Amino acid sequence: MAEEKLGFFARLKAGLAKTRQHLSSDFDRTFLGHDRVDDDFYDELEEVLIMDDIGIHATDEIMENLRRKVKEKHIRIPSEVRELLVENIREQMHVDEHAYDFEKGPSVVLVVGVNGVGKTTSIGKLAAQFKAIGKLASVYRSEGKKVLIAAADTFRAAATEQLEEWAKRAGVDMISGTEGGDPGSVIYDAVSAAKARRTDILLCDTAGRLHNKKNLMEELAKIDRIITREYPGCIRENLVVLDAATGQNALAQAREFSGVTNLTGIILTKMDGTAKGGIAIAVQSELKIPVKFIGIGEQVEDLQRFDPDAFIDALFTQEPKDEESAEN
Repeated sequence: MAEEKLGFFARLKAGLAKTRQHLSSDFDRTFLGHDRVDDDFYDELEEVLIMDDIGIHATDEIMENLRRKVKEKHIRIPSEVRELLVENIREQMHVDEHAYDFEKGPSVVLVVGVNGVGKTTSIGKLAAQFKAIGKLASVYRSEGKKVLIAAADTFRAAATEQLEEWAKRAGVDMISGTEGGDPGSVIYDAVSAAKARRTDILLCDTAGRLHNKKNLMEELAKIDRIITREYPGCIRENLVVLDAATGQNALAQAREFSGVTNLTGIILTKMDGTAKGGIAIAVQSELKIPVKFIGIGEQVEDLQRFDPDAFIDALFTQEPKDEESAEN
């Protein structure tokens, strides 16, 4: 298990390389470009955080806390502020100890998100991980759960086919409907099956909904009501899947979805290779919705629980410079 965690951290760090390099360059310019902590220094640091997709709301909170702590510690030299800033950002990424209670089941996990963010793939990966037994169970922190998938994206045949393939690979059952049919009826049937079969986790896919389509959002609200009415005793989890590479647009999507359903967590996909990794800080700070899973690749093991400390370390740990680099 330790080897798997180390492997994931290494891949996470590699995936965040563009974001880290961008931040490091901007930070170096700011921290080394000023000889004292003053308003000009704070203004430039604030601009850096906003431009690196950490967002206005998160930046305001970070800067307010930073100013207070700098004053309390009587810090005058900009270079001494860097570590304090990183720890301040770390505080923004809290994940509650009960964040994964839904894995203890019986639970219904509704997964939402626009087309192209990796929603269907994320559901497949979660199904495979929750179903994992034996050695794989310890790697994925699973206990060999009974999993059922509801393919309620009836508007896109490819989504159902993709989920069906994942279901076969994971060895789990799937409930689907006819193409173009009522997604609500699929959810109804899936909830009935989950109760009858004593399923631990029911994973519900939904259509990729553009956040400016009111009718589709109303349909999502209808699905939410069906689950609430038909399975009142289950643990509810509503996850929104966001593409980290879209930056502030991902924040706008999360904001819209949170207005329709009670979002309890975020799955951030495509973190590998993006220069917009700071969006993880922005969405959690502004919406007060925790990032619960993070994706950095195509394999099942490339979607894992979000570890705030590992993320901050991967994002802000400075790469050691060798002697040749130092001379250059």
